[in-house]
Amino acid sequence: MNPVIDTTELAAALRSPNPPVVLDVRWKLGGPPGIDAYREGHIPGACFCDLDRELSATPGADGRHPLPDPDAFAAAMRRAGVSTGRPVVAYDGADGVAAARAWWLLRYFGHAEVRVLDGGYQAWTAAGMPTTTEEPTPDAGDFAAKPGGMPLLDADGAAALARDGVLLDVRTAERFRGDSEPVDPVAGHIPGAVNAPETDNARADGRLRAPEELRARFAALGLTPGAAVGAYCGSGVTASHTVLVLERSGLPGAALYASSWSGWITDPTRPVATGE
Repeated sequence: MNPVIDTTELAAALRSPNPPVVLDVRWKLGGPPGIDAYREGHIPGACFCDLDRELSATPGADGRHPLPDPDAFAAAMRRAGVSTGRPVVAYDGADGVAAARAWWLLRYFGHAEVRVLDGGYQAWTAAGMPTTTEEPTPDAGDFAAKPGGMPLLDADGAAALARDGVLLDVRTAERFRGDSEPVDPVAGHIPGAVNAPETDNARADGRLRAPEELRARFAALGLTPGAAVGAYCGSGVTASHTVLVLERSGLPGAALYASSWSGWITDPTRPVATGE
């Protein structure tokens, strides 16, 4: 299944006999809260999904956005109406980064039919599609979380992949090199990682570049079909989007280092590299 859906496809799906559950995952690091934008207007029928509270556990040794407890995540999804046999579409403001966190978690916890709206709410409104301020009260879903549906790396696995495969660091080049670090207390990157800034995957309007463009970009970074590849970022959110982009580009199976840089640096014995 193509992990990305466009506005026309979503509009048609919402009119179908088995419409998808729609999750509004608007979020920005440092705010403002996505619920404010949701209340100002959202796709009809969409339920707001809080990335910090429902798609993450409490920050700690596993980074700033640890994976949520399976039972807590499943309960949040059921409240939004998510069921095992019903498709789900997640969207955010535009770039798909926050929505991809919901996509990855649902896939990891066993849901097979999840997609991200290309261009998010910005694309939806630009296409003249309907919006509403009415908040739905969906029937409870039956989703049960079964971990293991997507490849996941721990710190040792990330270090090994950086040596023996391709580990993509999708933060900006400045953060990768260690020139600046606006969020975490230590600057630099995992030794052996390759810098692949997430912003290069999309156009200015937030929509993804064409699959052939993306394949060429990843090939230049050393990725070939069948190669062992993983991704990390600051806290595992943005890297989820890179996993989605790789799948959409015909390079499925990328592993996520969910703790990412913010988890890596909680252990002072782990090495830190700087520069190119």
